[in-house]
Amino acid sequence: MASRRDVTWASPEDHPKLRLSKVKKSAAGIPAAVSSIVHGITRMGVPTTAKSLMMVNQQSGFDCPGCAWPDPENPTAFEFCENGAKAVADEATKARITERFFSKYSVSELSKKSDRWLNAQGRLTQPMYLPSDSDYYQVIKWGEALDLIASRLDVSNPNRAVFYTSGRTSNEAAFLYQLLARQLGTNNLPDCSNMCHESSGKALNSTIGIGKGTVRLRDFTAADLIIVMGQNPGTNHPRMLTALRDAKRSGAKIIHINPLPESGLSRFKHPQDYMSLKLGDEALSDLHLPVKIGGDAALLHGIMRILLEKDSLDHEFISKNCEGFESFAENILSTSWDRIVLDSGLDRSQIELAAKMCADSKATIACWAMGLTQHKNGVAVIQEVVNLLLMGGHFGRSGAGACPVRGHSNVQGDRTMGIWEKPSDSFLTGIDSAMGITSPRTHGLDVVESIKAMDAGNVDSFICMGGNFLSATPDTEIVARALSKVGLTVQISTKLNRSHLVTGNEAIILPVLGRTERYVNEIGEQIVSVENSMGIVHTSIGGLTPASKELRAESWIVGEIGRRLFGDSPINWSELSLNHDLIRDSIADSIPGFERYNERVREPNGFELPNPPRDSTTFNTASGKAHFTTHNIPDLDIPEGSY
Repeated sequence: MASRRDVTWASPEDHPKLRLSKVKKSAAGIPAAVSSIVHGITRMGVPTTAKSLMMVNQQSGFDCPGCAWPDPENPTAFEFCENGAKAVADEATKARITERFFSKYSVSELSKKSDRWLNAQGRLTQPMYLPSDSDYYQVIKWGEALDLIASRLDVSNPNRAVFYTSGRTSNEAAFLYQLLARQLGTNNLPDCSNMCHESSGKALNSTIGIGKGTVRLRDFTAADLIIVMGQNPGTNHPRMLTALRDAKRSGAKIIHINPLPESGLSRFKHPQDYMSLKLGDEALSDLHLPVKIGGDAALLHGIMRILLEKDSLDHEFISKNCEGFESFAENILSTSWDRIVLDSGLDRSQIELAAKMCADSKATIACWAMGLTQHKNGVAVIQEVVNLLLMGGHFGRSGAGACPVRGHSNVQGDRTMGIWEKPSDSFLTGIDSAMGITSPRTHGLDVVESIKAMDAGNVDSFICMGGNFLSATPDTEIVARALSKVGLTVQISTKLNRSHLVTGNEAIILPVLGRTERYVNEIGEQIVSVENSMGIVHTSIGGLTPASKELRAESWIVGEIGRRLFGDSPINWSELSLNHDLIRDSIADSIPGFERYNERVREPNGFELPNPPRDSTTFNTASGKAHFTTHNIPDLDIPEGSY
């Protein structure tokens, strides 16, 4: 049923004051520190800024919501970057959205505001309901909201419900969320991974038997060579620059592959160095390769061709641990240099220099982010990265391996907890055995298929636990049209965004606790846990007073919906909704690697999940070996009249 509200689908243009300046020659330093403090004080005030920034990424504090970069084993007093400080300030803002705000502004009026304006209004503080015949959200009690959601799910075909989540959801909430969907009878669990690192998971699973990276943070200081591809650490993952700086100090060389130079990889200044009177900055990148957009595969073909011709290979590793090498090598050697140079956009001499650095390295780490994953050939080019690592035997040794750099702070943990539309049968068997249910085996809908299903009128309920689905997904007009055809859309959120305004026939907003806030319920204080980019699970303990007494935890919301739908058998939803220790016990019973979860997660720095390629140089593929893959260079010819 189409929405009766005349909303603006696309985000209206914002008009901030723009300033043009010269490209920065270095990253971080005093300007980053000043920006962090100013942003914090402006949003949070002095006391909250001081308290929150002293807690972020500390062992007794909360995990930064800004990114998934791991924390060092011995953190400093200030373990945050400028982006992290802004993310914390954004969540811990003093601004509040109350019932009066929704009485003042209709949904149609709000839809004409920019995303920046919507975000600046502050934290959501009350459950809100948008009836089908109204243009105004109105207050609804928690019990009434949850009853309504449960009633819509109860009468629907399970596969007409979709459960989306973003990467900031905790392990505990994510586990309950997937459990709710599977007890209901659907695997419709799309998530933000579908739009960012899905190609990393597919490429790594098929080649080395695990969809995650294979390095630890300490491997960076043991590496001879670090290749940074398709990412801008100084802009998007500033804490990574510290690891790269430490690697340089330990003797590593760094190759930076990106169409544009990244200031942070040119020169870096750690703000805390000023405290010890170290006033200079440091060069990081030894070689910048300004590859043509989409030309990464051609560059890798060139590097690997040189390595093959010079026989710079780890033959023992390849013979013992790999298959598919012969066909791979034949394909690489058949790629012409004219094609490699044309499609990479680089001179042969530049490629030869990179190949020499690869040949000289006994321990290589390859890092990448969405500059690789979001191309049409994302899976193939990441498999080429794996090929390069396999040639030198860079798995199962210190200072070597694959390092996909994730975005949101628990995007990897969500997938580990089962937020996936295509779970393995072994995962579902573990869930069923521990929890006493029968999970569906038919694959569910990913993000794109969910949009298609909504647009076709085949979705009755669309529940989003975090994120901004409308703005995060591509083709906004199509997504907005699809959302408007849903019966009920539910947003479980901390702040207002455009997905609250482009809704189904009915809509509900459920305000939740943020990562920075304490969670205390009737049985005591609850902590959550997350998994970082390198497979380490650790606690996250908020310390700030919640923005409203009406806020609830995501786990409580999911548990209360489950209780309304299924009662307390075979799953005791009432107990799980309140007790995170019990949730972790259920995870330990269900998912390998989480044994003694409650005990180990409370240890300093948490615990590592099993990682066979890293831990024992074993590969959980069908053959038990790592796979070389064969791909042709993608066609980068640009049609006439196109850019």
